[in-house]
Amino acid sequence: MESTIVWQPSEERLKSSNMMMFMKKVEQNWHIKLPDYESLYEWSIKEPERFWRSVWKFGGVIAHRQGEVTLVNGSMMPGAHWFPDARLNFSENLLRRRDDHDAIVFWGEDRIKRTMTYAQLYDEVSRLAHALRSAGVTAGDRVAGYVPNMPETVIAMLSAASIGAIWSSCSPDFGVRGVLDRFGQIEPKVLFSADSYFYNGKIHDCVSKLVEVRGGLPSVQELIIIPYGNRQPDLTTLPGARLWQDFLHQFIPEEIKFEQLPFDHPLYIMYSSGTTGTPKCIIHGAGGTLLQHLKELLLHTDVGADDRIFYYTTCGWMMWNWLVSALAAQATLLLYDGSPFYPNDTILFDYADAERMTVFGTSAKFIDSLKKAGVEVRKTHRLTALKTILSTGSPLAPESFDFVYEKIKGDICLSSISGGTDIISCFALGNPILPVYRGELQCRGLGMSVEVWNEDGKPLIGEKGELVCTSPFPSMPIGFWNDKEGSKYRSAYFLKYPNVWAHGDYAELTRHGGLIIYGRSDAVLNPGGVRIGTAEIYRQVERIPEVLESLAVAQDWEGDTRVILFIRLVDGLALDDRLKDRIRENIRRNTTVHHTPAKIIQVWDIPRTRNGKIVELAVRNVIHGRPIQNLESLSNPESLAFFKDIPELQDD
Repeated sequence: MESTIVWQPSEERLKSSNMMMFMKKVEQNWHIKLPDYESLYEWSIKEPERFWRSVWKFGGVIAHRQGEVTLVNGSMMPGAHWFPDARLNFSENLLRRRDDHDAIVFWGEDRIKRTMTYAQLYDEVSRLAHALRSAGVTAGDRVAGYVPNMPETVIAMLSAASIGAIWSSCSPDFGVRGVLDRFGQIEPKVLFSADSYFYNGKIHDCVSKLVEVRGGLPSVQELIIIPYGNRQPDLTTLPGARLWQDFLHQFIPEEIKFEQLPFDHPLYIMYSSGTTGTPKCIIHGAGGTLLQHLKELLLHTDVGADDRIFYYTTCGWMMWNWLVSALAAQATLLLYDGSPFYPNDTILFDYADAERMTVFGTSAKFIDSLKKAGVEVRKTHRLTALKTILSTGSPLAPESFDFVYEKIKGDICLSSISGGTDIISCFALGNPILPVYRGELQCRGLGMSVEVWNEDGKPLIGEKGELVCTSPFPSMPIGFWNDKEGSKYRSAYFLKYPNVWAHGDYAELTRHGGLIIYGRSDAVLNPGGVRIGTAEIYRQVERIPEVLESLAVAQDWEGDTRVILFIRLVDGLALDDRLKDRIRENIRRNTTVHHTPAKIIQVWDIPRTRNGKIVELAVRNVIHGRPIQNLESLSNPESLAFFKDIPELQDD
């Protein structure tokens, strides 16, 4: 791929960035010279203890330390422990501000608009924390949310964390089985849920599902219902359930008692979203989450107290947890719940203009959908405050970089980022002091010893291989729930290369320090022994105007594998031989003959997780007649029917 710079930071932006300020602080404190980001990155890898202490100080972490130990067992993965002498509270670090500055702005599609100041947020957390304590919640208890992305969800999480309870959430579009597969494993004491939510202009009821959910969670002692909108929910089918306002009514705001807990005290339980079995329950610690998010938000995203940061996410995706941590940077959270295309294709940009958004976070799929729809945002919106666009969820195609700069805004730091639920953070990030190269993630994150390895464990530059991390970092999971010996945790990340984190991405490290992600390594195609990332094919196929999206899998065939390409076309179009020939020619001309699919088949939908990621493995299992588990992880499981018993896959 040709490396083309599509954006450069201005001199003013360079000088005023948190990254540059941090570099100067490091130079002063450690008496070293750091001429550029590459030198800072190398120092952060070679001197991890000094680096993370520097992040701690720069981020103003509120904690009590009884010694100066930063890292124990620093050569062990897993097994390393950070800041063992520290005690802190996650919520205290997010609620350090208590003034009339906006803490949260909330839009529920075009129907609800609310604002909450930092002072109001503190008071509401105080009341709910007191109510939870009165209900018997203590450190280590699980508090779960079956909730939309709304202010009460943030309040509930912060209240639970202030006590030391463990927060876990999923979005209200999950079905009953999906909720029980997750919360049933962790046995929450308290469950928060909205009575309903909006999507695409319609009200979707949650109460009927809650009857079954509650029946499947005997551990729940308190069920708290959050009214969404202006209607009064009918709770007659949920005896003992209490409305949010009734649960809080007897408690007045007061100073919050923030429990001081070890650095590794559990904060969140997140869930794997694959379709290979019951979701894994991944436990993340308070200190590691806080420190990693401060680094990513303050330094890599350049977020400060005057920023107004948005990410389109549900409460079932780690980007919600990441977004909420911006409170520790004293920024304003812009929350949105509902369809990103209702009542129009540009509702999120309406939000950006109306609320002076400075950071706009979304998915690669959203940007591609705008491109396919021919939306030209810069003609209809000003976006004067917007300085950064973030994209994650799947690789952002080079053509989508072009679209952003041509049709959304020219002077913008477009940061494609990549990490995962597994680390509740990122391995590759944006950077306000580096150029943006077309089709690339700007850089490896500070303190993350990221490399790309071949099958023999040898580092590669300019070639494709496995993305790995060779040294411990603070936001590594504490472990998996109900995995006391740690065998499931070790087999998930450390089986391929002992003592090295193998993330499962197929990637390339470029010669100027950027990264290109080609898809999941377990979905890599291998026809004739040639390894092909699926994103390489999608990029070529989705250049064709008639194609909305595509999915490629490997089919076992005659002792080898062959590439099968499924495509979804613009409504009203049918796949014919002429279009097949164009698709094949475009792939062959821009990649290799090995990338060219043996079969191209039209389908009417493509399965994806609730976070918007397409699921090649589920389709591969279906076409081979293998069972699919954990269908609740999919937003559209019915789409798998399109892939069953396809006659074309039975012949040459």
